[in-house]
Amino acid sequence: MQDFPVAPKKMLDCLWCNRYLILTFIQREISGRYRGSFMGLVWSFIYPMLMLAVYTFVFSVVFKARWNSGSDSKTEFALILFAGLMLYNLLSECLIRAPNLILSNVNYVKKVIFPLEILPVVIVGVALFHTVVSFFVWIIAYMVLFGQPHITIFLFPLVVVPLLFLTLGLSWGLASLGVYIRDVSQFIGVTTTALLFLSPIFYSISSLPENYQIFINLNPLTPIIEQSRKVLFSGELPDIKILFSCYLLSLPVMWLGFVWFQKTRKGFSDVL
Repeated sequence: MQDFPVAPKKMLDCLWCNRYLILTFIQREISGRYRGSFMGLVWSFIYPMLMLAVYTFVFSVVFKARWNSGSDSKTEFALILFAGLMLYNLLSECLIRAPNLILSNVNYVKKVIFPLEILPVVIVGVALFHTVVSFFVWIIAYMVLFGQPHITIFLFPLVVVPLLFLTLGLSWGLASLGVYIRDVSQFIGVTTTALLFLSPIFYSISSLPENYQIFINLNPLTPIIEQSRKVLFSGELPDIKILFSCYLLSLPVMWLGFVWFQKTRKGFSDVL
């Protein structure tokens, strides 16, 4: 039975050697999602714009929500909320798709020699594309409502990279686990819903009682969302210690997810 390499260098080599194949699959996924629709790829821009408009109306007009008591802006809450949702959507989209990823691509497992390990990379790439589109929508909305964005906005990619590492590692792990345990997709559906409300997206951490803040801070999304809001909305530099901790956590998760996928892929064809 074939042995698949698991060393970190082999993981990077695999991504680099298959980069053109990965990009081709990402492009095919994105174009396929909107194929047949009247406006096609334009929907990737319209959807986040509509969602931002809905959030602005519901939270600033209906609920009259404010992120802090010192601000009377009707749209500040919506933009801060949308900044957190961009990151949550990136993670949740991949986690929801990952358990059925191999199951929906059985032909690549049985019929041809194919680098299966790139499939989770593809779904992360597609989710990243939608995040980038949402990011530009956020920038346009900020410029219309508040004027020129802060210069720290250019640090946003630096803050998002640990989330990409974390998401890729979890996607590798769930893609493999979903082959052997079909209930994983159901569990992940519930988990991602809970994660939405257990992340500081609709509220700030400081608004919670101190004895609950420690549990919210254990959420790996929390520091990334908080640091993103710093660079996007507050114009502050990210906390170096927190950012370094995010990298320190996400890199091993990515590699361990790759190791799990490579070690368990030998049985895919037998199970499927």
